[in-house]
Amino acid sequence: MILWILCRTFAGMTTIGTLLIFAAAIVLMVVAIARWKVHPFLAIMGTAILLAVLLGVPYADIPDVIGKGFGGVFSGIALVIILGTLIGSVLEHTDGAVALARAVERVVGKRHPRLAMMLIGWIVSIPVFCDSGFVLVSPIGKSLAHRSNTSPVPLMLALAAGLFASHVFIPPTPGPVAAAGMVGLENNLLLVIGMGIVISLLSLIPAYFFAGYIGGHAKARPYDASSDAIIIEDEHRCSATLAFLPIVLPIVLIALGSVAALVNMPTDVAAVFTFLGKPSIALIIALLSCLPLLMQQKMTGQFYDITQSSLKTAGPIIFITAAGGVLGAVVVASGFVDIIKESGNSLKVLGVVFPFLIAAILKSAQGSSTVAITTTASMMGMFSDSGSMMNALGFTTPLAATLVVMAIGAGAMTVSHANDSYFWVVTGFGGIKAGDGYRTMTLMTLIMGITAIALIALAAALLL
Repeated sequence: MILWILCRTFAGMTTIGTLLIFAAAIVLMVVAIARWKVHPFLAIMGTAILLAVLLGVPYADIPDVIGKGFGGVFSGIALVIILGTLIGSVLEHTDGAVALARAVERVVGKRHPRLAMMLIGWIVSIPVFCDSGFVLVSPIGKSLAHRSNTSPVPLMLALAAGLFASHVFIPPTPGPVAAAGMVGLENNLLLVIGMGIVISLLSLIPAYFFAGYIGGHAKARPYDASSDAIIIEDEHRCSATLAFLPIVLPIVLIALGSVAALVNMPTDVAAVFTFLGKPSIALIIALLSCLPLLMQQKMTGQFYDITQSSLKTAGPIIFITAAGGVLGAVVVASGFVDIIKESGNSLKVLGVVFPFLIAAILKSAQGSSTVAITTTASMMGMFSDSGSMMNALGFTTPLAATLVVMAIGAGAMTVSHANDSYFWVVTGFGGIKAGDGYRTMTLMTLIMGITAIALIALAAALLL
């Protein structure tokens, strides 16, 4: 009780006191998730409520602040997260992801196997979670290495990099699509997709060369050719064209919606294009485009079970994102943003590096890129909200908000190590010796993250 009174008094009297309380609460949240194994939803919600009390939000207002922050996610991006997850699950269960991988391998695989695996990962992880994507298509890389009589490690690292890059940068992957919605870019999703494509591909350039260099020095476990027959069978069972359709279609529709807002055209036509370009509508149509794939695979009877498993996957992401929304609402209601504005000159010097650092700390501490992305985005708030941290730091345009989303994604890949499930998926299924994990996977994600934030900071300096 005495500590609580001191915290309330300290927060009310000094800017430094408020900043210290905020920092201590974030540290407590990270420790609760990483050390005490508290579920991120409970840790973020608990931190939000604790901050509301300690930073002086009136007790009568706290329930309304919680409701506003929590409900905003469900009225905004929850449906997009569900639809994106469901499309990825369909591609996963129908072996559409393997068909995509085989299509890329046929084009570039024989002459440039490392590039093929990197592109395979980059494409597959747009709809499919990187963990699942690696498990699904890593046998292709092993088979390719076996046929070319080379070490599979460079190919596995290239695949891991490609998967990770689109996982943190390109909607409709749940993390970046949630971040886009939370900073107010749900109607500018094409801008986020376009910027995500550019930043992710550029960040893969050093990863490509690093995978070739370090992969030649890392030891691999013996190759098991037993999976080759399965991969060859999958190639004949699934249409790559049908598998590409749910990925390409929503991007085209969102692009048409953006064009309708920029080009003079008949009102009725513009209204239709604008409607089709809404992210939720575009993803609903993309989901419908999965039906021919399900029918080809004779899996329409399993669509219910696929949907059920997808909801179980999307549920935790939505609730963690909603808890992050509560944290963001508390940050605004407590007046913390006003304090940021007071010290804005010092923080503005950091620019996009500020959200990068927050996301990188959260990622390195607790392991989940999605949690790091959604938590950081919730703290930043809407770029159009005059009371948000985005506004306090000068990020007040769609382009600036997009660069913030990219910076958050870069932080969320810095770095993957032993507390990250993807680290163990890559080393385990990739045939990489566990002892080599830190000097391969961890170092590669560090290089990718630093490269990405350098590019984003340069873009911010030139464009903002």
